[in-house]
Amino acid sequence: MLIGVPKEIKNHEYRVGLTPESVAELIHAGHSVIVEASAGAGIGASDASYETAGATIRSTAAEIFAEAEMIVKVKEPQAVERAMLREGQILYTYLHLAPDPEQTKDLIRSGAVCIAYETVTDDNGDLPLLKPMSQVAGRLSIQVGAAALQKNSGGRGVLLGGVPGVAPAKVVIIGGGDVGFNAAQMAVGLQADVTILERSNVVMERLSAYFGASAKVVRSTPSVLADLVKEADMIVGAVLIPGAAAPKLITREMLPDMLDGSVLVDVAIDQGGCFETSKATTHADPTYIIDGVVHYCVANMPGAVARTSTYALNAATLGHAKNIASKGWKKALSDDPHLLNGLNVCEGKLTYAAVGEALNIDTVDPTTCL
Repeated sequence: MLIGVPKEIKNHEYRVGLTPESVAELIHAGHSVIVEASAGAGIGASDASYETAGATIRSTAAEIFAEAEMIVKVKEPQAVERAMLREGQILYTYLHLAPDPEQTKDLIRSGAVCIAYETVTDDNGDLPLLKPMSQVAGRLSIQVGAAALQKNSGGRGVLLGGVPGVAPAKVVIIGGGDVGFNAAQMAVGLQADVTILERSNVVMERLSAYFGASAKVVRSTPSVLADLVKEADMIVGAVLIPGAAAPKLITREMLPDMLDGSVLVDVAIDQGGCFETSKATTHADPTYIIDGVVHYCVANMPGAVARTSTYALNAATLGHAKNIASKGWKKALSDDPHLLNGLNVCEGKLTYAAVGEALNIDTVDPTTCL
C-alpha cells in the first residue's frame, strides 16, 4: 500500500504521523511511503532521514493526498486537508468528532474511511492509542498550570510546592484515569497539596494504594466539587467518555466562587471541554481569563513536546497501521474488533454511535461497512 504522511498544519503542531524508524518498518513490510517535505522538522527528523529509511519526499500536501491510499496523521484534518480527501481513501489519525460538526460533515461528504486513534480499544477495554498522549497531556497539565499560576501569566502568583513557612498550592484533579494519574504524579512530585476526584471504586482503590498519604482520593459528587473549587489554586479537568462530548463539570456560575487568579486546565478540550467556559486555544495564545479565573484550553497540548509525543504515539499506532496496509482496511477491521471500534466514518456514513448522539446525526453499525 502507498502510505502518505503530510506535514501537520494545526497551529503550533510539531508532531508527525510517522517517524523515520516507523517508515523503515513499513518499507520492510513491503509498503511504499511518501512524506511531505519538512514534515518531520518539528521532531528533528530531516527529509534525508526519511529518504534513508526508504521514503520518497513530496513537495506539497496536495501531492500526498492525491497519491496515497492511506493518510497517516496526528491531528484531525483541517478544512483544507478535508477538501483533499477522496472516496475510499483511508485516514488514520486522531479525529475527536463529537464537538466538531463541521469536520464530521466534511469527512462524511468525502467518502473516505476514517479510523480514529482515540476510539480504538484493547482487551481490557482501555484506549491504547489515546493512552500515550493522555500520559503526556496529564504531565504537561501541571507544567502549564504552574506557569499559568505565575503572576506574570495572570495567575495568583503561587508556587505549587510552596516553601518552608508557606503552604503549597491546592491542586484538584477531576478524574483518575491516565490523564489524572499522570497529572497527580507530577503535582505530588512538585509537593503540591493534591486532591483527586474519581467515581470508580476500583480506580479509587488503585490511586489510594499508589499515592498513600501523598494525595487525597475523594469520591466525586457535585457538592464535593463545588466545595473544592472554592479553595483550589489549580483544577485539572481530566474526564473522558470515549468518543463522546465531555460533561460540563464546572459551570459559569461557579467561577465567581473561585479564587481570583486560580487556574483551570482543561485536558478534555479535544472532546469539547469539561468546563462550561472552556473554548479551544492554541500554543500561540494558550490562556484567557473569565471572572478572574485563568483558563488553559490548548487542544493539542502534546504538540509542545513533539519529539517525546511522536515517538510515544508511534509505538502505539504503528502495529495497526501495518495491519491496515498489509491486509486492507476491511480485512484488518474484520480481524480485529478493537480496531473496528476506531472506525468513525466510512464511505459516506457515520459509524460511531457516541458521535452521532452528540451531533444528532444518524449512524450505522460499523460491521455493515465490512
